[in-house]
Amino acid sequence: MFDPVIAPSGTLLGLLQRGRGDGTLHALTAPRAEALAALDHCVLSDPRHDWQVENRSLYYARLHLDLNGRLDAIEAHLFDAADVLDTDESRTGLALAVLGHLASYGRRDALELLRRYAARGSNWAWALDELALRDDDAGLRALAVPVLARFPAGPEGEAELAAVVRDSFEPRPWRLWAEDPRASVSTRVRAAQEAGSFDRWQRQMRPPGPRPGWSVRAVFEWAQQGVERGAALHVPAARCLTAVAGPEDRPEIVEAARTGDDGARCTALRYLADSNDPGTLDLVEAAQDSGSRLVVDAAVDAFERMHTAAAVQRARGWVHRPDALGEAAGRVLACRGGAQDSELVLDALREAVRGEGPDAQTLWTLVDGAGRLGIAGAAPVLRHIYRETASSHLRGRAARALAATDPSFPAGFAVECLWDCEETTREVAARHAETGDARVVERLRRLAADPAEEADVQSAVRSRIGPDTSAV
Repeated sequence: MFDPVIAPSGTLLGLLQRGRGDGTLHALTAPRAEALAALDHCVLSDPRHDWQVENRSLYYARLHLDLNGRLDAIEAHLFDAADVLDTDESRTGLALAVLGHLASYGRRDALELLRRYAARGSNWAWALDELALRDDDAGLRALAVPVLARFPAGPEGEAELAAVVRDSFEPRPWRLWAEDPRASVSTRVRAAQEAGSFDRWQRQMRPPGPRPGWSVRAVFEWAQQGVERGAALHVPAARCLTAVAGPEDRPEIVEAARTGDDGARCTALRYLADSNDPGTLDLVEAAQDSGSRLVVDAAVDAFERMHTAAAVQRARGWVHRPDALGEAAGRVLACRGGAQDSELVLDALREAVRGEGPDAQTLWTLVDGAGRLGIAGAAPVLRHIYRETASSHLRGRAARALAATDPSFPAGFAVECLWDCEETTREVAARHAETGDARVVERLRRLAADPAEEADVQSAVRSRIGPDTSAV
């Protein structure tokens, strides 16, 4: 999947792509055709950089309901010829998730469209998972024949079916089909369930990787084999070292961390850091100066895992370095530094935004640190990150940090956060938004009554609009 092109933050499309609350508020006051066109663009061209940590589907479904939008564009997208040629689930996953939420809100046309796509579309498994949560038993039973027809009779087809049943995210349809009165359905599904269970048992009985009795050298060799295959195994290898290494093995492990091949070096650095070995910090610095990219990344990660006072003290000396270790030092101080480190964390935050922009990965930790330390001077930078980042997850972190550092947050960004795409951001808003704004009270009541809203958000809402509060 290519990185999405994100429109400027001041445009309606840019706001909706980011999932900002202001996107919904602007869409509801914009010409309806313009708002629907921007919404369809977002649903059909997933704007998220990482769909595994960013939410959009409920946000877009709610706006679709508010605009009383039709499903023509989504239907055309799902059943386009590209569905046969491009079977990557990222092409249709967001649209299917939006349909799932619309179905849960009672949109019958969304439910029917999901059923049709589950029967005919290439990303049928995702559609089936959506239906498993929302459709009735009769609707799911009607899909048994078209779904099973995807797996031809014979050993290869049955093996593929068993793998799909074993790895299914929502088991409800398969359980229903296993009890189907039609023998042609239930027999195949039960056999697939049994084969999947047996395959899982076999894998558990014969796990790959180190065995009891391995030596330290054998663990290092296994880690290097992973590097040669393009698989980073130093993290599990370090756990193996914990089981097989004794005090007498420390010299060998330290030497591996200093001069070993990449697999051994990464494994040894991770093991020594997790053991709080006193020599780890010097080895980390040496790795930064002379190691490969893989070793540098492993050394930085090992350093950030250290919780000792010595690691924090070393971070104060490294934070000005213009390399990956300097960035890591800023993150260590953000996580574990004290009030005396506020200026260092603020400098790291500003430098990250200047050098890498508002979507830099390092900002996640630095933003959290600004909030943890209550750095009032960070508020302007945090507001910039909030507005400009394309990551709704990072924006949520910025909102939490602003709640701790910016006195204007309750009457400012907290209001729009009530419409944000991320439930954690809506929760922050529900706890802080100034209820003197009439929109806030109405929105809190709507969130409290919405069955699709997360429990944590509704708990925060109830703390603001309960019978003993003035928000009612």
